[in-house]
Amino acid sequence: MAVFFPLVFLFSVPFVVVGSLSGAQIVPGVPLSGLAFVCPALAAAVLVHREGGMDGVRALAGRAFDAGRVRRKAWFVPALLLYPAVVALSYLLLRLSGTPLPDAHFSLASALSLAAALFVGALCEELGWSGYATRPLQARWGPAWAALILGSAWAVWHWPALLQVGRPVSWIAWWSLGTVAARVIMVWLFAHMGGSVLAMALFHMTLNLAWQLFPVDGSHFPVALVAVLMTIVAVTIVVLDFSRAKAASARPRR
Repeated sequence: MAVFFPLVFLFSVPFVVVGSLSGAQIVPGVPLSGLAFVCPALAAAVLVHREGGMDGVRALAGRAFDAGRVRRKAWFVPALLLYPAVVALSYLLLRLSGTPLPDAHFSLASALSLAAALFVGALCEELGWSGYATRPLQARWGPAWAALILGSAWAVWHWPALLQVGRPVSWIAWWSLGTVAARVIMVWLFAHMGGSVLAMALFHMTLNLAWQLFPVDGSHFPVALVAVLMTIVAVTIVVLDFSRAKAASARPRR
């Protein structure tokens, strides 16, 4: 497990170099170094192969479409709608405050095509972050600390790409807070959705899709406001889960 994060960062170096040498962007705000989305899955595959050979790699790949792990399908509702709801709330709050914003402008066909492309990248990442790293971290540190460790590594891993598109340090700091909060929520969902990598990939996809569609190609995205709202959601989840677990442990056993 200790090798996973260094390996992800090492595999990402060529992509960061290419992104530094080229000003091209895959989608607005994402440089060519964003193609490093393959690195978490690649690092996981290398380590799984070392531990269990090709059978382990096939088992990891099989996690890509593991919806059967989710016994209560209603959990797909927060997995798909929680973050878009937070972003929609931020848009409403900005409107109510009088902040000038352009009207949203995108077609359903373009949004679906973008969602499909973003899902591929999210799935590759989550095969590593969720499929390989989450449960060992939880076993050692517990869910809250596992989420903070994983979320911090996930955020820092994105910093080179954010710097390459000219994001200021303050923007990156707020984005990092929101990203760690998102991972806290994802670890919570992961536990309630049977450890489904597919579910985490769908949630991950909504993070990028909602940003890209706000309201035109990610323009005017209120990164600080979204980070604060996501942190409120994450802290609420942690407090409620802690209270529930404490209450359950206090009940007399029969």
